[in-house]
Parts: sequence; C-alpha cells; structure tokens
Amino acid sequence: MPEPFGNPSYVADMAADPYTTLGVSRGASEKEIKSAYRKLAKELHPDANKDNPKATERFSTVTAAYDLLSDKDKRAKFDRGEIDADGNPMGFGGGFGAGGYGGGGQRGFGGGGGAGGFEGFSSEGIDLGDLFGDVFGGRRGGAGMGGGDPFGGARQQRRAAPKGANVPYRLAVSLPDAANLSPQRITLGDGKTIDLKLPNGVEDGTQMRLGGKGESGPGGAGDAIVTIQVQPHATFRRDGDDIRLDLPVTLDEAVNGAKVRVPTVSGAVMLSVPAGSSSGKVLRLKGRGFTRKDGTRGDQLVTLQIVLPEADADLAERLAGWTDTRDVRGKLSV
Repeated sequence: MPEPFGNPSYVADMAADPYTTLGVSRGASEKEIKSAYRKLAKELHPDANKDNPKATERFSTVTAAYDLLSDKDKRAKFDRGEIDADGNPMGFGGGFGAGGYGGGGQRGFGGGGGAGGFEGFSSEGIDLGDLFGDVFGGRRGGAGMGGGDPFGGARQQRRAAPKGANVPYRLAVSLPDAANLSPQRITLGDGKTIDLKLPNGVEDGTQMRLGGKGESGPGGAGDAIVTIQVQPHATFRRDGDDIRLDLPVTLDEAVNGAKVRVPTVSGAVMLSVPAGSSSGKVLRLKGRGFTRKDGTRGDQLVTLQIVLPEADADLAERLAGWTDTRDVRGKLSV
C-alpha cells in the first residue's frame, strides 16, 4: 500500500484521542478534564520550554484536546463519532469516531469491505486525495495522494488557546505621590502585593497594564488593568504640569519683604517674598511640579495672600492719619 497509508506517523495522527492526550477516562467529569489540562499546560507552556520545540508542539496538542472536551456539544459529537479529534466532520461511514479507529473498531486502513478499503465500503471509484482533503482540510494531492500533508489543514485549524480575562483595578494616589512618581503598593486579586512604578506624565485616569496579572486561562493569564485616580489635596492644586499653592503672608512680610517657609510636593523650601508685594502676586518655584512625559518637571506657582489681623488697635494707631492716594481700582472703570 503506498504512502502515507503505510506510514505509522500518519496513523498516529489519525488515532489521536483527546481523552488519551489529557490522560483522562471517557467518563471523566468537567472538573477532572480541567484539572488534567491545567497540570499539562503548566508543564508544557512555551514560556517554560523556550528551548524545547517538542514541548511547544505538545502544548498545542494538549490545548486542542482541551478545547474539544471542554465544549459539551463538540465532546458529544466526538463521542458519537460525528467529528474527529480536530473537530472536523466525519464524512464517511463509521468514520474515526471516539478514539480514532476505523468503522467497526478496526485500526488503520486495511481490512473490512474491499481490498485496501475502509471497513463498511469499498475504495473503488473514490479519489482518496479528495476524500482526505475534504475530511481533514488538507491540501489536494501530495506524497502518496498527490502532494502535501493531508493533515496539515487540520493542524492549521487548531485555534490559539484563549487567555484569561483582564482584571480591572482602581488605585488612589495622592497628588504629591503622583507629582513625584512615588512607587505605589497594590494588592492583586491573588493576594500578591507589588510595588507599582508610576509612568512619566501620569494624571487622573491614566491606565497601566500589568501583563499576566489577570485571571488564568488555557492560553495563559490575562492582564491587570490599573486605573490611576489622583486624589484632591487640601493645599495643592494641579494646573497642567504645574502645581498651585495659595500662601498666606503678614502685612509686614509683604511690605518689608521676608524669607518664608513654603510647602512643596517634595518638602518645605525657603521662598523670598519681595518687599512691597501685594495679594495676588505669583512667585515661581522651578521644577516643583508634575513630571512630564519627557522627564522634565513643571513648576510650583505660589500666590501671595496678605492676611490682616482683625481689630488690631496697634496697627490702626500706626496707620492713623495715613491715606493711600493711589487709584488701585482705576482699571475697573468704577
């Protein structure tokens, strides 16, 4: 009998049984099938066998077997002999139903009805190349059948195993931490805690993807999607890449000038208040703002607010007889 019918490797492919592949019995429960697959997938996963192509090929076979048996409808059709181990329809007689055997339980291709035919019918008048091409999705023709691997199409039809679902997280970050890109500790759904490095240009609503930190699945774990929520601050306000701060100063500090301590997102610094400063005057502290995407930082803008004492007799006495004659509201046209 010409190749590939006498080639044992082809017979082995045809005889592939998803139950045997996963090492479970035909009456195995869904839980048993899932458990068997997880064990094999962990052992054969490509990430753990980068230098072992045979393990990767075996992983693909195991995944295909799990895909079939985890689908109740496909499993039932396979058990009834309506589809083969690759999920392809059986287009003839008893086919290669459960277990990949010929009709009547015979292995291989010989025996049965007619010399060299399948059990139950004769091969006379049948184009075997077309037959296998239709049933297994292979190319027409090839070695022994007019060219090509008759099972290549079936292998190509194996779908990549789906990954697990992505898991969303919300992470509250203080405004100073966001400005300074301070690492944030986050606890994932599996109970593991990691330190998350904030990216340049982070802002409220920024999303970060943590690969492989989502739910597990046949094709690997999904991702964790972390949404940053920058919290309002009692002192600081964000203005683009800058940070704004209202700074109270006394009358004498504004009139005479002074050096005062000013809070910033990175700690307190000394700021020089020029003599004769008015409320509303804005002073700039360079590099004390948010980190931009290019790594540079915005500034902190300090707005002076003169705070007068209430009913201060001494101040009133000092100002007695003095009047400021400037038209300070002239620009308002009033």
